Amino acid sequence: MFSIEMQVRDHECDLQGVVNNAVYMNYLEHARHQYLHSLGINFADYTAQQIHLMLVRAELDFKASLKPNDVFKVTVKMERESRIKYAFIQEVIRLADDKVMLKAKNIGVALNPNGKPTTFKPFDDAIQD
Repeated sequence: MFSIEMQVRDHECDLQGVVNNAVYMNYLEHARHQYLHSLGINFADYTAQQIHLMLVRAELDFKASLKPNDVFKVTVKMERESRIKYAFIQEVIRLADDKVMLKAKNIGVALNPNGKPTTFKPFDDAIQD
């Protein structure tokens, strides 16, 4: 399973002193992009070929809140959701105590040059059954 470590920055927190819930989407996206980059999938290259990789659904279950300076990791695993949809199963885990802070399932698709969802061989190759 792929993972990347990050640290909470002060400006990511709200008045309650915890990471704002919208910031978690940034953490998840960054981890997904790093995961895909590790597989040799380059967004700019595919966009130039008029293949657009898009998120179409996000499900986030908040378990606990990260706070300033917390060090955490975001994990990424891919699963097939349907013939043309791919699920990114992700967790945010605080490293100090291995506590799961968030669980997420994000659904992505690849659009062909005609704007239609299509199978995407690099995603098919990345799925570990």
